[in-house]
Amino acid sequence: MKLNLQKKLKYLKREAYTLYFACGDHHIPWYAKLLAICVVTYAFSPIDLIPDFIPVIGYLDDLLIVPLGVFLVSKLIPNEVMTAAREKAENAIAEGKDKPKSWIGAAIIVAIWLLIAGLGISLYFRNVNSNRK
Repeated sequence: MKLNLQKKLKYLKREAYTLYFACGDHHIPWYAKLLAICVVTYAFSPIDLIPDFIPVIGYLDDLLIVPLGVFLVSKLIPNEVMTAAREKAENAIAEGKDKPKSWIGAAIIVAIWLLIAGLGISLYFRNVNSNRK
């Protein structure tokens, strides 16, 4: 069971890396490229939208968002582009190249968390002030 899960995680990592290489191809429709960039940015971000230390839902993004994004984007990209990108990804992995880190993705996630915190604080003070009247 554990070996099967490790194989699936390795496959998912390779597919995310494949999308990274596929993003540079000009044969991809703009909407597929945009979605691929979002998936790759999120997959390679050093920060998760939902931190892993939160029980159950902490791994939900890793188990749902990334695999569904990879699946959807891979259906939107032409097969010949995916085949060429897979070869590049396999070569990069075989050479031991580090996967790219998406600091832009990390910044976007931090911005989302700050926005949520700001909205929460704003709603709290609005509620406190309305209760005083």
